[in-house]
Amino acid sequence: MNLNDLKYLIVGAGFFGSVIAERIANELNRKVLIIDKRNHIGGNCYSENDSDTGIHYHKYGTHIFHTSNQKVWDYINQFTEFNSYRHQVLSTYKNKVYQMPINLKTINSFYNLNLKPFEVNDFLKSEISKEKISEPKNFEESAILLIGRPLYEAFIKGYTKKQWQKEPKNLPKSILKRLPFRKNYNDSYYFSKWQGIPLNGYTEIFNKLLNNKNIEQKLELDFFDIKDKITKETIVIYSGQLDKYFDYKFGKLEWRTLDFVKKTMQVDDNQGTAVMNFAEEEIPYTRIHEPKHLHPEKNYTKEKTIVFEEYSKPDDGNEPYYPVNDEKNKQLAAKYKEEAKKEKNLIIGGRLGHYSYYDMHQTIESALNVFEQIKKL
Repeated sequence: MNLNDLKYLIVGAGFFGSVIAERIANELNRKVLIIDKRNHIGGNCYSENDSDTGIHYHKYGTHIFHTSNQKVWDYINQFTEFNSYRHQVLSTYKNKVYQMPINLKTINSFYNLNLKPFEVNDFLKSEISKEKISEPKNFEESAILLIGRPLYEAFIKGYTKKQWQKEPKNLPKSILKRLPFRKNYNDSYYFSKWQGIPLNGYTEIFNKLLNNKNIEQKLELDFFDIKDKITKETIVIYSGQLDKYFDYKFGKLEWRTLDFVKKTMQVDDNQGTAVMNFAEEEIPYTRIHEPKHLHPEKNYTKEKTIVFEEYSKPDDGNEPYYPVNDEKNKQLAAKYKEEAKKEKNLIIGGRLGHYSYYDMHQTIESALNVFEQIKKL
């Protein structure tokens, strides 16, 4: 690894960095170094086989690929085929299972009613009118204005407090955009045109993306250990933490991270679905993942299954997953982004670099767009 002659350095081997590396290597036919402080490529999309059961699982939580973007879909299909999996989420509340996102079946089951779709609006209006909220000021008030207090307190409030460890009234309204709500029986989590799980997992995609003699990989290498050795002529594509790049000069951004507790169960099927939410605050985990359900096409053992309990907690800077996009953090992120514009040959992107809650297809789209800018440099 000769840093003196390096034209392109990519920090982070997730989708943002790997797509850009693939494009530089294949379309520009230029050499590129991609580094990652972890011991594997793929970022949070990394997947592998469980050594005990053979079940393929996503190490950092269930990842469902979905998109309606033709450009993204055409691009990713060069590196994988997808199965026919369609994502459904259920939620357990007081030992009863409900449909998520909240839909007509959820409402009827919760209230023990038999509403028709055209009756939902009037029913919810009567619930919402009890609250006297005219203009919502925060996440909690926005959610109550959408579905009423009983549904909110059953399915949203406790889960949100566990996820963010903040009172929902102290969270921004924008988070509500990630909570779909239906007034019919549609239980699909996404409305994307294409959806599925890579047939051989995500890691194979990254192996193919980075399979080029022009791409050199260095794992277990922290960018900040070599930052001062990089020449000014090197173009740095950075997908790490935005605040860390600038040594937290304006202060630290808030992040959330996740812990997963793996358990092997001596049954064929533990919960009947890939992801089960647990809405009550008293239950410490937010979700249980059962990856066997992601690959219905595979002939897994019927003697065992694996599950992962998911716990949300504040990040100490080592494993950031989710940005806390409240107003204070948005303003701080904006200051860092302005600072980044002042640096020549620096491109910052990805979920951590943009301090944005990107899904995989959005990250790939962003990477392809950034590559078009790199071509002009």
